[in-house]
Amino acid sequence: MEIGTLRIVPTPESIQELDRLGDEIAELAAHLDAATGRLLDLIREFDARGGWGNGFRSCAHWLSWRVGFAPGAAREHVRVARALGTLPLLGQALARGELSYAKLRALTRVATPETEERLLAVGRAGTAEHVERIVRGWRRVDRQAEAREAALQHTSRALQVYPDSDGTVRIKGRLTAEVGVLFVQALAAAREALYQQRRASDAATGPADVPEETPTMEQQQADALALLAETALHHGIDPGAPGERYQVVVHVDAEVLAHPDAPGQSVLEDGARVPAGTSQRLACDASLVVMRHGRDGRVVEVDARTRTIPPALRRALHHRDRGCRFPGCGLRPGQGHHIRHWAHGGPTTLSNLALLCRRHHRAVHEEGYHIERQPNGELRFRRPDGRPLPEVPSSPKLAYDPVHVLRARHEAQGLRIHARTAMPGWLGERLDVGWAIDVLHPLAARKQSEVAAHE
Repeated sequence: MEIGTLRIVPTPESIQELDRLGDEIAELAAHLDAATGRLLDLIREFDARGGWGNGFRSCAHWLSWRVGFAPGAAREHVRVARALGTLPLLGQALARGELSYAKLRALTRVATPETEERLLAVGRAGTAEHVERIVRGWRRVDRQAEAREAALQHTSRALQVYPDSDGTVRIKGRLTAEVGVLFVQALAAAREALYQQRRASDAATGPADVPEETPTMEQQQADALALLAETALHHGIDPGAPGERYQVVVHVDAEVLAHPDAPGQSVLEDGARVPAGTSQRLACDASLVVMRHGRDGRVVEVDARTRTIPPALRRALHHRDRGCRFPGCGLRPGQGHHIRHWAHGGPTTLSNLALLCRRHHRAVHEEGYHIERQPNGELRFRRPDGRPLPEVPSSPKLAYDPVHVLRARHEAQGLRIHARTAMPGWLGERLDVGWAIDVLHPLAARKQSEVAAHE
């Protein structure tokens, strides 16, 4: 024994107590997995019936708002719930506590009704790590899964830009393969341009007495990105294109803008009619041109174009709201919304403005949702039927011990869950992923049959 170290020699009583504690953990985990099966059934039904459509962009966004799931976890729960709609064997194994949610989540990435039974055997026999490795090997063979992966990569593209505590700016992103190659090539071209600039400067002024320290690759990448941004702003994203090209023009009578039920026109430039609520939404934060018409319909006067929300006020609005204010959203960037529309006499002031994303701006103007500014400055949202829509819903109160409730509910359902319910059948042997895929994957089996037929 080394000096200063302390060894705890377990006694038979402590070993027995630890075994009991481990069994309790395993049993409770199986109960939680069984409850997760019920949760996924409810999510699938709620999603299929469109219960989240009361102002939310997706079932995952509703889960993030109502249940408190992280956005990624919410999307994954919806994906797994939908997959189980065609995979009853996997769903039943989870509902009985025989399969962990971690294993199920991996298996649903590749399982089909045709392969479900053999993949369920994989989940029961192996650990979660084994399942993940087999699923990865399975996906390498499955070309359809690769196509779905490409679509998922496109959906998961993202770029985050946020300030750090010391005032610097951090950038974190995920690009699709082809956009990533384009970005890398652009950075390489910018690095080369900076290198040539330094060489030209040295040739003109001569070498410095004290040579500068060579920037690291990470520093060169940062300088290259700065050059790309400066070049884009200097030359313009779409050089030569007039700003009018991107405008959506709506012709609406002042009476209709103030009162949607009033008679009058509300049409696009090509003559297509749009609802008065759409006109109000577009006029919330848009350029406004006032035209005066004579009795014969001809334009007799055109006032100068004005912007409803001035740039300085817009910056303050974005700084204050930081994204869409609709409960459970927060999407950036947002559109300026007049809580009391300026056509009704509402002022263009910060207290009368709120940021809304495009989807929820439409919900407020055209789907019957309401916003009110409270005396304390907080916003109150209401559904079309007048019920409040809280920013953060209150958590349900649990009257009983949730562990006791779970056990009682599962016993009432005839489930006999114990410490070995979810124990895998693995005996410690080495996992041969290649052999497992050759045996399990239908494409691999078909290929072996074709080879045997040719022989």
